[in-house]
Amino acid sequence: MKALALLSGGLDSILATKLVIDQGIEVVALQLILPFTAEKTDYAGAVAKRFEIPIIHVEAGAEYLEIIRNPKYGYGSGMNPCIDCHSYMLREAKRIAEEIGADFIFTGDVLGERPMSQHKKALEIADREAGLEGMVLRPLSAKLLPKTIPECEGWIDRSKLLDIKGKGRKVQIALATKFNLDYPSPAGGCLLTNKEFASKVKDLFAHKETVTKIDLALLKIGRHFRLASSKLIVGRNEAENRLLSVLKRPEDYVFEVPGYGSPTTILEGSKNKEAIELAARLTARYSDARAEEEVLVEYRDGKRKWRLIVPPFDSDSKSVLRL
Repeated sequence: MKALALLSGGLDSILATKLVIDQGIEVVALQLILPFTAEKTDYAGAVAKRFEIPIIHVEAGAEYLEIIRNPKYGYGSGMNPCIDCHSYMLREAKRIAEEIGADFIFTGDVLGERPMSQHKKALEIADREAGLEGMVLRPLSAKLLPKTIPECEGWIDRSKLLDIKGKGRKVQIALATKFNLDYPSPAGGCLLTNKEFASKVKDLFAHKETVTKIDLALLKIGRHFRLASSKLIVGRNEAENRLLSVLKRPEDYVFEVPGYGSPTTILEGSKNKEAIELAARLTARYSDARAEEEVLVEYRDGKRKWRLIVPPFDSDSKSVLRL
């Protein structure tokens, strides 16, 4: 038997993978790389290496962004379409499973751990939407769920699976200790549940029909402001300043305060007089020259450079939206 694991590298997916491997089943891991996760470390790759199993990395594409824009089953607390996202991941898993000849798919889902996507109805919907009814095993909560085809067919021993439920992680932590497994501390997660980040995503979709990888990367950097058809992003530290300089498009304007510690600000969209002045004032506001009455700001595109003297932004403008 061969099984495909949806492996995030978190504690639940690590334990699920361990339980299936321990039953003598050949396991291949699948890591889906989604644009709105906060994790930067390749935990899934480290887990696959530890278990000596192959891992396939798949980056989400345009279909995933359309799901975020128009989810069939709605959003959670932010712009997180959890049920639709679960369905998407299972569809991708089904596609990969067929390519590699896997007999079934399993996940690290724990019943009741996440209120929107890990209750029984939500799990059933995700399986149905993916065309995988009865074929998705959830080893950590299997004894609390209907028998799957792998269990009914005897491919896997249900008695060796678990009945974990709820948000607590005491059982999982105890198992990790028992199995001598390292695991990352719970952190990061889906940025779409963060209301501030969700507002940036909503604004991006409202102003751009086609979203690029650069757009998604910029969402995670700096302070964001909206002025009608203009978007301004102000770096918060040296690392973000460098990233903004790298990610800017040729048509974007870049603003800095010469001679002072200064953020890098990029202006996207309309470059009218009001937007240019706002970008300059915001750059002055977040620079070391913020206490001055007037500040000299330089701005440039790919070929030209200009200078502008402005008072630092004082947040009184009602037409400017902080995202």
